[in-house]
Parts: sequence; C-alpha cells; structure tokens
Amino acid sequence: MAKSFVPLIVVLFVSLLPLAAMAVGTPFHIEGCVYCDTCRFGFETIATKYIHGARVRIVCKDRVTLKSELVGVAVTGPNGKYKVAVRGDRQDQQCLAELVHSPLSRCQEADPGRSTATVILTRSNGAASTRHYANAMGFFRDEPLRGCAALRKRYLADGDVRAI
Repeated sequence: MAKSFVPLIVVLFVSLLPLAAMAVGTPFHIEGCVYCDTCRFGFETIATKYIHGARVRIVCKDRVTLKSELVGVAVTGPNGKYKVAVRGDRQDQQCLAELVHSPLSRCQEADPGRSTATVILTRSNGAASTRHYANAMGFFRDEPLRGCAALRKRYLADGDVRAI
C-alpha cells in the first residue's frame, strides 16, 4: 500500500518545486502611471497629461510594529509610466506606491484622493504572477485649463447641471 503512494508524492514534490524556487528569488514587478490633472477633477480625462520624470516610491508598513520601510523607487518615463522591482515577500504588510515629486512647476499639488495606490507584495494570496499594477496617481494643476467647464459637462449625467 505504501509503495503506491511513493510515485504520487514524488510527482507532487517535483511539480511544486518550481513554485517554491520562484517564491524565493523572483522579485515583484510593480507598474503604474503618474498624471497631471489639468482640470482638477480628481480623475483622468481626455485633458490629462502624463508626467515624464515624476518620482514614486514603494513603502511597506508592518501591521504590528507600524514601522515603515522603503522597498523601491522609480521615475516615470515619457508616457508617465513607471516600473519598479521589489525583492522579498511582504506577507501581511501594507504596501503603498506614493507620489514623491512632480517635475512640472504648474502641477505640484498631489491629489489627496490619488496620491497613493495599494500594491500587493505577497505570494500568499493565490496570484501566480509577479507583475502587479498600481492604480494611477495624480497631481493637480495650479489652475484648470480653459475648456475644463465644457469638459465637465461631458462627464456629468444628463440633466445634472447642479454640480457645475
């Protein structure tokens, strides 16, 4: 009876070995983007400009000790996108992508509702991929562009003119 289980155990062990090897040495790859909210709407629109050269950091906080640790930094490319590799499984730590700096002089104020994005940095949640996507983060332009009022009307529900 015991001999019949040996091949099954060997097959299970061999099939799980690549997953264990991946968990130990493969970094997580976080991708996201940073934009300038040119109309100060609090979300991306057709008037949104993506920021080249914005700085972003990945910070993880231990839920018990509340100690924060910087685990990655990135700078956005020409299309406002960034990529950062983070080593190590963060288990149940709370990890955030955070805005650090905008190189645009007229777009420096971080949108309080879009200045951070939660990122999952654990393999204990069932996700097999090491590539994770952070929500877009944005800065407000100092003054809205001309034409933003007309653009706002396009985004409002029919007849909802009270919000203007």
